[in-house]
Amino acid sequence: MILEICASNYQSAMNAQEAGAHRIELCSELAVGGITPSYGLLKQVLDTISIPVCVLIRPRSGNFTYSDAEFDIMKRDIQLCKDLGCAGIVSGVLNTDQTIDSERTKELITLSKPLPFTFHRAFDWTPNPLDALETLKQLKIERILTSGQSESAELGIDTLKMLKEESGNDLTILPGGGINSENVDVFKTAGFKEVHASASTIQNANKTPKIKMNSPKLFDETIELYSDIAKIKSILKQITHEN
Repeated sequence: MILEICASNYQSAMNAQEAGAHRIELCSELAVGGITPSYGLLKQVLDTISIPVCVLIRPRSGNFTYSDAEFDIMKRDIQLCKDLGCAGIVSGVLNTDQTIDSERTKELITLSKPLPFTFHRAFDWTPNPLDALETLKQLKIERILTSGQSESAELGIDTLKMLKEESGNDLTILPGGGINSENVDVFKTAGFKEVHASASTIQNANKTPKIKMNSPKLFDETIELYSDIAKIKSILKQITHEN
């Protein structure tokens, strides 16, 4: 069984390799489900890690329906990852009704070639997993990263088994979400060939910050955050107003 480790920083990538993991999915900001890592992190990891490194292409947190500008960013990031020598791309796009955006996903797959393409956990938002699976089979992707549309892969094991059976030899179902040493046998026994885990541990900084830099109200996947033109103009009006 292949163990893929989701690494969100350089130390995690190094630890994954040292521990004997078979593959890395590199991203940033696990707290929001992962976004595309920076150029510096990509370069550092790809220059020093010898095991395969797949890269998450997700331009922001929140939903998986992107503007034209965001989609252009994704395509540029894929080309950058190819140029730097990554081993695979992890991405995907949904329509506003949460079904697979076939056209845009196909464009990302084509741009990613000859690298393998994994459709990420946006799959878990789709209204009908079997319909989504059929769409992705037709797009000829290599694997789907999914928790079986549940809070954890263990809770979604029945759906994962169904997806594995329905996928046949067309693609690989990659269970991910809360997989650890205590439950990985569930997936091994069920015949899955690969699993995805972060294997994270929390290290306290031993010092409470003077002020918090995170914003709990923004950890909401039903919202989109953007700088407002009217608010910017209002601020400018005040700072340029002569007393």
